[in-house]
Amino acid sequence: MSERKTLLILGAGGYGCTIAEAVQEGSLYTPIGFLDDSYPERTASFGLPVFGTTKILGSYVQHVDAAVVAIGDNQVRQDLILKLQSAGHRLATIVHPEAKVSPSAVLESGVTVMSGAVIGTQASLGQGVIINAGVTVDHHAEIHDFAHLGVGSCVAGGSVVDKGAWLRAGCIVGYRAAAQAWQILPPGTVLGE
Repeated sequence: MSERKTLLILGAGGYGCTIAEAVQEGSLYTPIGFLDDSYPERTASFGLPVFGTTKILGSYVQHVDAAVVAIGDNQVRQDLILKLQSAGHRLATIVHPEAKVSPSAVLESGVTVMSGAVIGTQASLGQGVIINAGVTVDHHAEIHDFAHLGVGSCVAGGSVVDKGAWLRAGCIVGYRAAAQAWQILPPGTVLGE
């Protein structure tokens, strides 16, 4: 078994804690701590230190193997991922050990997939996508960069969630349907058939 790599998490709130726990349950990374803009009011989260705000992310390039953005706001996550890349950070892709991802699915950098999620045959997840707990992304579905699928959402086979769209809890994108770029769907929304 190879040695675990060190991981810096941007965002020490609820999703940051979820990512830290998923990483601790996996075998690839060891979370070393957070950067969060609530610092210095918040100096620890989930038993890990908060080192400072996201403004200092460049100073950690030589000290960690990878970083991940654990912030639900799609625009903020996109901005921070671009800053991480500009600073030379490697983006981690995090898959909870209790998620099921097809070996033919394509996951770009910075994707996070939580417990109970199912990613189907030849589905594609773009950069910085969040797949929350219990989400289903069926075969050949396309989830474009920086989209966010809330808890229990379902995307049918061949459907598309465009860049930056946010499907809040329990949304359904049916067959031949699409969520538009940067669209925010209220919980329980059903698109298409």
